Amino acid sequence: MRAIRKVRHLQADVGGLNVFYREAGRPGRPAVLLLHGFPSSSHTFREVMPALADVAHVIAPDLPGFGLSSSPTVDTYDYTFANLSRTVEDLLDQLGAERFFVYLHDFGAPVGYHLATRSPHRVRGLIVQSGNAHQEGLGEQWESAKAYWADPTDDRRAELPDWLNFAGTRDQYLAGLPERLRALHPPESWHLDWERMSRPGNVDAQFALFTDYANHVARFEELAEYHRAHQPPALVLWGRHDAYFDVHEVLAYHRALERMDAHIYDGGHLLLETHAAECAELMRAFVLDNA
Repeated sequence: MRAIRKVRHLQADVGGLNVFYREAGRPGRPAVLLLHGFPSSSHTFREVMPALADVAHVIAPDLPGFGLSSSPTVDTYDYTFANLSRTVEDLLDQLGAERFFVYLHDFGAPVGYHLATRSPHRVRGLIVQSGNAHQEGLGEQWESAKAYWADPTDDRRAELPDWLNFAGTRDQYLAGLPERLRALHPPESWHLDWERMSRPGNVDAQFALFTDYANHVARFEELAEYHRAHQPPALVLWGRHDAYFDVHEVLAYHRALERMDAHIYDGGHLLLETHAAECAELMRAFVLDNA
């Protein structure tokens, strides 16, 4: 039986911000950087980290504005994905993680792709779970967002879904799921997320990141060139009921990458809440095969 590997819960001062992160395994092994999305935190990786710890140095930070990391107001911190990536990069440098596999989920995808395009030599491979990098993943549910990004007026903002609240936070986990799958989701996950999002000024920070997602979409051709030029090995994991990023995105990765393995599960947007064991085994094998 594989030995149980403990996860350490730590904090670091990164550019004056208190960054909370989870760490497992030993430095010197291939590093795996786990980047969460909206509205979650490193809490989403709690069940996969022990399975990776005996083959990798696993690092899962809470991005600024999320989880237990600092949540500065929008007038004191630049809530862009490029800036978040610099905070993560500084943390990796502190921890001595020169090269790494990177897990891209939701808002974590633009953060990770900034790291990858800025320093392609550092990325050993991509683990993509509902992390969008092509137009194919942006279905009709994104039409109001695209309209707002093109014309960011008060009227356009009023047409956006009302998601920066408790119900919208819960929907990230449950939207699109049949009842049999809803019952598998532990409700403390979205309660924890909303408790942290309720910090003063945090909703404004989350909206600033949503606004900056337009810049991620505008980089899709740059990301396509990164895929073409560097051909990172990729493991793509998806929930077929994901209400936010269409499953057509999986085929877009398939067309872009020569070394790509895809698995589509009977799950939703926060796939690790219901399929952590299955995904952890695939991630472990991916690291071993590509280290």
